Amino acid sequence: MAESVYMDNNATTCLRREVLEEMMPYFTDIFGNGSSKFYETGRKAQNAIYEARRKVAELIGASVNEVYFTASGCESDNWAIKGVASAYKDKGNHIITSSIEHHAVLSSCEYLEKHGFEVTYLPVDENGRVDPDDVRSAITDKTILISIMTVNNEIGTIQPIKEIAGIAKEKKVIFHTDAVQAGGHMPLDVKELGVDMMSLSAHKFHGPKGVGMLYIRNGVKTDNLIHGGGQERGKRAATENTAGIVGFASALEIAVRDMDKNTEKMRMMRDRLINGIKERIPYCRLNGPSGDLRLCNNVNFSFRYIEGESILMLLDMKGICASSGSACASGSLDPSHVLLAIGLPHEIAHGSLRLSVSEFTTDEEVDYVLEVLPPIIQRLRDMSPLYENIEK
Repeated sequence: MAESVYMDNNATTCLRREVLEEMMPYFTDIFGNGSSKFYETGRKAQNAIYEARRKVAELIGASVNEVYFTASGCESDNWAIKGVASAYKDKGNHIITSSIEHHAVLSSCEYLEKHGFEVTYLPVDENGRVDPDDVRSAITDKTILISIMTVNNEIGTIQPIKEIAGIAKEKKVIFHTDAVQAGGHMPLDVKELGVDMMSLSAHKFHGPKGVGMLYIRNGVKTDNLIHGGGQERGKRAATENTAGIVGFASALEIAVRDMDKNTEKMRMMRDRLINGIKERIPYCRLNGPSGDLRLCNNVNFSFRYIEGESILMLLDMKGICASSGSACASGSLDPSHVLLAIGLPHEIAHGSLRLSVSEFTTDEEVDYVLEVLPPIIQRLRDMSPLYENIEK
């Protein structure tokens, strides 16, 4: 077994070697600016960007001119929310989202609240699922945007996106979904889902970091988030990241091609981890749903009477990489907003652990985690005065 066991694939994934090989020529030989059309290396870069855009559009069921490349999923979320808010402010100032969104969505909404917009943060049930009836009830004649994530990045809850999108269409409200955590792990056909806008990020499905995508349905207006040059058909200024864009398309193509095989493998390892932890460790709680309502590679537990940061440090000493929730909030000592939203008290939410596998995870690595984790939990509980009282 490798010296390091990586169990944090919901935070980021390794870059596939075949994706890197696709990218390499655009770092070295074909290094031209994709906006420079008057010499060959620029035209080659431009052609590569177009081919990547065409490939991504085909993979998500979109038209070529509906795909816009960005620098990250966070940028895509910001652009979708702020861009629509600005473009439709004369129509209304009300936005609907959920209480468990990624901070890229929540912080964008909080920013807009400081600039005259009203935001409804919908509650979720004990498994982190949004009720479509709550979405319908929240819509007013001032509602211009609904943004609900496809899959929660912390507890793996798959949302009823198609149903919510149908409500939004019926009410003539633009619907955006942050599908960053779903990318490469479940089918994402924008026409089938019925979404108007969708965010993705390459590094979640073994593509490069620093490149994302925003699908914008033809007919949806968005003001620009980044101003400057005329790249991305005048909608997103910045010299194109040709290598990253090529890598995005290559990684998504492989992920979609191998999705059935890989998701089944991940689902089996996920369930082995869940069942093994439940059998070996008392006073633990699986956060999020089970079965088909949970992302194929996500495991999230709360362990009573201890704190998640201590678990992570001891796992790290054993060579295991894991997290207590979103990588974007890992520097915070506050409990997860997602776990609080599903009804956990602070003291239990603090003791959370997220394990997430990939198709590169091995059975031996799963066995090793199940061997190492129980004594770590027991060691920490032995030092906990709260647990001492329970034992007595």
